Amino acid sequence: MRALTFCIRKTLGLIVLCIFSGLWLIAQDRQPGDSAYHGRKHLDTFPLIVDSAETALRIKNLNPYFTLHVDSSLSYKLEINKDQSKYYWFLRNPPVGLRINKDNGLLTFKSEKSFFLSGKLKYDYQYRVSVGVQNLELANDHMDTSFYITFYNTDIIQSRVKTTIGSTVVIDEGDTVAFKVLCENGNFPIETITFFSNMPVKGASLVKKCDDDFIWSPAFDFVKESDPGKERTVVLSFVGANKFMIRDTAQVKIIVKDALNYPLTVEDFKLTVNVINSYVLRLKYTFLQLDKGVKRTKSTRTTFDITGSTTALTGSILSSSASSNSQNIGKVMPSVGVSLVPVKEAIAPQKVTEQNQASGIRTAIKRLEYMVSDNALVGERDPDIVRKTNKLKEELKQMQVQLVDIPIEISGEMSEKELNQYFNSPKVNKKYRIKR
Repeated sequence: MRALTFCIRKTLGLIVLCIFSGLWLIAQDRQPGDSAYHGRKHLDTFPLIVDSAETALRIKNLNPYFTLHVDSSLSYKLEINKDQSKYYWFLRNPPVGLRINKDNGLLTFKSEKSFFLSGKLKYDYQYRVSVGVQNLELANDHMDTSFYITFYNTDIIQSRVKTTIGSTVVIDEGDTVAFKVLCENGNFPIETITFFSNMPVKGASLVKKCDDDFIWSPAFDFVKESDPGKERTVVLSFVGANKFMIRDTAQVKIIVKDALNYPLTVEDFKLTVNVINSYVLRLKYTFLQLDKGVKRTKSTRTTFDITGSTTALTGSILSSSASSNSQNIGKVMPSVGVSLVPVKEAIAPQKVTEQNQASGIRTAIKRLEYMVSDNALVGERDPDIVRKTNKLKEELKQMQVQLVDIPIEISGEMSEKELNQYFNSPKVNKKYRIKR
């Protein structure tokens, strides 16, 4: 079977060879002037017909990425694998200033700085540009592709460190200064911030990076008595550095003035008021004891006076009676009444000193109470707190010096309310008020 197939193939091959050989011989016998030859070509010539539509259109030198710096120029000619005279070039969504020659595909661009300053172009941004080429005769013969173009700035912009407050700040002791440390980044952003001060600042927050807060409150003993002008200047330095260790420094000068320690001064004022109130209570109890002694003496003397007067009057009445015995008794009784006077002075002498002491103590109590009321604080930040405290201390010392000879007793039986009720009672006020 295989031998038969081989013979058939060999026979067909010989037949085809004979046919082509005969045709070739016939063509050799023909002359160019023969009618059969006119308008024909030699049979041994096979022309190559190339259809441009069958060959794929492509750009031979397309660069997918273009990078330009400011104020530079671009001139780049695109080439295709066909006759460019039959094709038309165009761009879609090109950035401002980018152009292409429609006839020869020449890309041109001038990246002027005004485009970037006006915001029409951006730095470090990839612009995608679509480019196309179209056959002017065949609608299907075209190509669309794209490339990227990026612009960068050649100017070196240094990063800066700034603060949200001015370069000089004036505060008082006890106040709080707070601000942010900001970074104005250039080509290379600031990565770390180092904080320095010309003197120790206790309790201050540490600034390590951009947008950190600096918070510090100077203590009331920060400014010393030896400092000129009762103020101290603190210079803060914030040094920022990028990855190349290029530094920028922002300085803030803080002038701290000597100020009153209000919390301590308020406590001193309250302590002074408490001491005065305690001293007033002791004075009120002493006044109570003196007033009771004066009252007992006055009652005893009044009893003697009434008894002596009654005895004398009774003797006068009896001396005018009809009975001789009654007359004799009446003659004696006035003498008895008179003799009660020295007994009264011996038993209940007048306590002028005690009464004067009671009056002085009452005056001192009233004065101290008025001074405490008159020098009361307006608020926790009363600007006159030092003057008021010193005034109260001076008044208390003055009262203590005036009453130094009077033995001040401590109440152990009566409460503050009872002492105040007795001291402000109508009888006491009537007794010790000034009479015209």
